Amino acid sequence: MHIEISIRVLIVSLTAPFILYTINRVSFLQDDRLGYITVAVLCFTMVSLKNHYVQAFLNVKRIPTADPLFYVFAVFSFTSVVGITNALQQDGYIKGFMDFYVSKAEPYLSSAHCIMMGYWDGVVHCGLLLLMIHLMSTGKSFRSLALVWAGSTVANQIILIAGILVGKYGKNHQSALWRNAPFLVLSIWAAAKLLNRPRELSIIPADKVEAQQKKGLLCRPVDLLLTLVLLGSAIFTVFRGLVVLECSLDWCFSYIYQYEPYMKDNVGFPKVTMLVFLFYALPLLTACVYGLLTPGCIWMLDWTLVIAGAMTQTQWTHIGASVHSRTPFTYRVPKDEWRLVMTLNLLYAAVPVLLAVRCYADQAFFMKNVLPGQTSNGKKMK
Repeated sequence: MHIEISIRVLIVSLTAPFILYTINRVSFLQDDRLGYITVAVLCFTMVSLKNHYVQAFLNVKRIPTADPLFYVFAVFSFTSVVGITNALQQDGYIKGFMDFYVSKAEPYLSSAHCIMMGYWDGVVHCGLLLLMIHLMSTGKSFRSLALVWAGSTVANQIILIAGILVGKYGKNHQSALWRNAPFLVLSIWAAAKLLNRPRELSIIPADKVEAQQKKGLLCRPVDLLLTLVLLGSAIFTVFRGLVVLECSLDWCFSYIYQYEPYMKDNVGFPKVTMLVFLFYALPLLTACVYGLLTPGCIWMLDWTLVIAGAMTQTQWTHIGASVHSRTPFTYRVPKDEWRLVMTLNLLYAAVPVLLAVRCYADQAFFMKNVLPGQTSNGKKMK
C-alpha cells in the first residue's frame, strides 16, 4: 500500500512523544550517581534523530534525485513534535513526557518563551514542513514557503541560544550550545541553499512591468501606505531597543514599567528579541523601504518572505510569553494597558506579512528592468 511521503514523515515524527516518555521512565538514567546524565540524554536525543534520519532516507530511497532539503525538513519535523510535546506538558495538558529531560538537560524549556516557541513549532513549523515535503514529493515548487520557514527557524534559534547565554539559564550554556547550535547551523545552511535557487516569478508582459516601474510612490497608494507603516515599525524597533538598553529617557522608563515590563524579565529572551529586532530587523525594514521606492529590486521577493517568517515567529513568542502564567505576574502586561500593547505588537507583526503578500501578489514593480522593445514571450522573467 502506497503512503504519501509527508504522511510517513509525520508518522515517524509522532514517535517523538514515545521516545520522550521512555526516557522519562528509564530508572537508571535518573540516578544522579552516574554523573553522566546530560551525556546520556544527549545520546538518546542523537540516536532518536539518527533513527529519524534513516527513516527519512528509506522514505525517499526510490527517488533518484532526492532533494537534500528533504532530510532537513524531516529532522525539523521531528523536533517540532518534541517542541509541542513540551509546551503541552508545561501547560498541564499532558504529563509524564518531559519531566526528566527538562530538569536534567534543558531547564529553560519550562520558561514561557520556550512554551510559546513549542506551540509555534508544533503547529506552524510542522505544518509548513509537511506541506513542503508534500510539494517536493509531487514535483511542485516549495521555495516561497521554505523561505518563510527558514526565516522563522533561524530567528527562533538565534534568540533561543543568545537568550539562554545572557539570561538566568546561563549556567546551562553547554547544553544550549550542544543541543541547539547544530540546528541553527542547519537552518542557516538551508536558508542559503534556498536563496541560491531560482526564484518563482510570475509571467508578466514587459510593457506592464515598464508601466508599473514608471509610477511614483504617490501613484501607488498601497506601496505608500506600506512605506509609512514600515517607517513606523522602524521607529518602534529603535524605541524598544533603547528601552531594553536602559535608556534614561522618560519615555523609555515609563514604557518598560507601565506597558511592557516583560522586557525586564531576567530570562533574557525578551531583551535578546528586542536587540535582534534592533540590529537585524531594522536594517532589513529600512532596505524594504528602499525596495518600495526603487523599481527593479527583485531581492524583495525573497527577503520579504524571510522577514515575514522571522518577525511573525518572534512576535508570537514575545506576545505569548508576556501574558503567559509562567511569567511572573509583575512582568506581565498590565490589564489597564493590555489592549494598547497587544494592538501595537500585533500591528508590528502584521506589517512584514502584509509586505510579503503585496510583493508576492504583484511582482511587476520588482522585476529587473526590461530592455527596450522586449515583450513577454510566455516565459518567466528572471
